[in-house]
Amino acid sequence: MNPIALVMIVRNEARCLARCLDSVRAHVDDMLVLDTGSTDGTPDIARRCGARVARFPWVDDFSAARNAALAQVDAPWRLVLDADEWIASGTEALAELRSRPPEFLGLVRVDSQVSDERDQLQQAPSWLPRVLPLGVAYTGRIHEQPASTLPRQCLGLVIGHDGYLPAQMGPKGGRNRSLLLTALAERPGDCYLRYQLGKDCEVHGEFAQALPHYEAAWGDNDATASWRHDLMLRRLFTLKKLGRHEAALELAERELPRWQHSPDYFFTLGDVLLDAALARPTRAAEWLPLIERAWLRAIDIGERPDLPDSLRGRGSYLAAHNLAAFHASLGRAVEAETWRERARRWRVAADDSPIG
Repeated sequence: MNPIALVMIVRNEARCLARCLDSVRAHVDDMLVLDTGSTDGTPDIARRCGARVARFPWVDDFSAARNAALAQVDAPWRLVLDADEWIASGTEALAELRSRPPEFLGLVRVDSQVSDERDQLQQAPSWLPRVLPLGVAYTGRIHEQPASTLPRQCLGLVIGHDGYLPAQMGPKGGRNRSLLLTALAERPGDCYLRYQLGKDCEVHGEFAQALPHYEAAWGDNDATASWRHDLMLRRLFTLKKLGRHEAALELAERELPRWQHSPDYFFTLGDVLLDAALARPTRAAEWLPLIERAWLRAIDIGERPDLPDSLRGRGSYLAAHNLAAFHASLGRAVEAETWRERARRWRVAADDSPIG
């Protein structure tokens, strides 16, 4: 039997650390919390929850801290979580690891809570390598990744995450921007860092600053990169927010063959077309059928939690909500009510099915 250890790095996480540790404690053999300079009682919370606490001076390098934490556990399997995460479901997948040799990296689904343009709470899943065998370490000053040629396998473990909500993002903004700029100065050709810097600008509403980073990442990155889907969606959204509808629609047309399986692509395309129609009323009659068709196509595809950074609901209740509003705006009361009811029913079903 192979023991499992939880390995964390933290700083000033009194808000949420107990939630994380309480969700994990019964399913691991050891919990190591590495504190990098808390001033809010985080270490005491960790101890009360049964974790071992170590300290490490913050050196503006997430990999350095992660690797210092990993070095203090000797379990064959290491579950790596952040304090703003928690186990939502799938603990049986951890139990199964005990009988499996540590010869691969385990991908877990991290369901991040995010706010949409209407400040509605949504869920965006990502598959991330968070179960590491002994000996695997991290690289990267920020948005660090495990460096390993071992195969990767999807596990049934689902992690909740609320660190992308505005209340949590605000305090991290300056720190992350500074680290990203430092890392990019060290590796100016790194398109993944460009993508992350674009995201950092976008989430703070700095769309004009985000776009050049997205375009640089787009032109240089591997088209098969797991984050290409999210980059495409964010580039479309940013162009829309900047009122550059023609450029957004040209990008969408070029990308259409690649994303026939993505509800997010068609959902976002419908939003871009709607925004374009509102900005250019003389072309509204041309674009209205395309708007409806895009959201219907998203529903036809359905939910794709296996697709990196696919926002939950875009293949069901969010698209149905948009269709209800679309028909209502055209005075089609019966169609609007039909889609409104479908949106309600699908939302209830989604809320009752956290694994999705």
